Amino acid sequence: MSPRPPAPRSSGSSRPGGAARSTRPPRPAGARTRPEHRAAPEGLGGDQVEGRQAVLELLAANRRTTRKILIAEAQESADILDKIENYARGRRIPVEFVSWARLDKEARTEGHQGVMALAHKLPSVALDDVMTGTDPFLLVCDGVTDPRNLGAMLRSADGAGVSGIVLPRHRTARITPAVTKTAVGAIEYLTFAEVGGVPSAIDRLNKAGFLTVGLAGESKMSLYDLDLASTPIALVVGGEQDGLSALTRKRCGAVVSIPQLGKISSLNAGVASSIAMFEAARQRKLR
Repeated sequence: MSPRPPAPRSSGSSRPGGAARSTRPPRPAGARTRPEHRAAPEGLGGDQVEGRQAVLELLAANRRTTRKILIAEAQESADILDKIENYARGRRIPVEFVSWARLDKEARTEGHQGVMALAHKLPSVALDDVMTGTDPFLLVCDGVTDPRNLGAMLRSADGAGVSGIVLPRHRTARITPAVTKTAVGAIEYLTFAEVGGVPSAIDRLNKAGFLTVGLAGESKMSLYDLDLASTPIALVVGGEQDGLSALTRKRCGAVVSIPQLGKISSLNAGVASSIAMFEAARQRKLR
């Protein structure tokens, strides 16, 4: 199918249905990857969503207001782009067709895939709100600063049936475009609670009857020897460099490791937390 000419910019979706989009011109050899250099927003963030699947899930979940969608001109026809435009048209969300250069300039990742949405920030709730409900299953992030690790954790959390994410207000990655892109839309289906400090939050969870389980590679206790199905559970994962803080580790009801057969410790925070979440999900399903 021959590529269509660049579409005009519009305050609403105006691309004819089924029109072809040509592929993006290749990035010059040696082009530098743009870091996420902008200051972290107050609160959770999540107001700029990049990547086709992430934008589609933002619209499909419809849990927060989408203010505008930017789509790069002259892309190949794709069902997912048609779905994005149809959602936007049905909800009267403005869609602008812009140049790749403009989208590259406004995007904060290299993986925007020709689509970006501007939305209201993700809402957060009080810790008490994620502690209640039927059989709560929480993920507590203690100093996770790598956006892609956090995004991978959130994607796995949705898949494992985690009911709430607990994030500290400081010394942690916010929900940046890199997080939303890596999580491929999972953020739209999770409930987030912000807390002043992780150790005090763990204290409250312990008193409420949660089993708080910290992950630490040097622990002699195996994850697979722990009963993760009998009580409400909160899995606690530390930062990429230093792991759990000393105070957080001290407050956890149990600290476990994931047995490995190799010569080196090969699990980063994102992978380790994913394994632990799905082990908890497995046990809870079998009870």
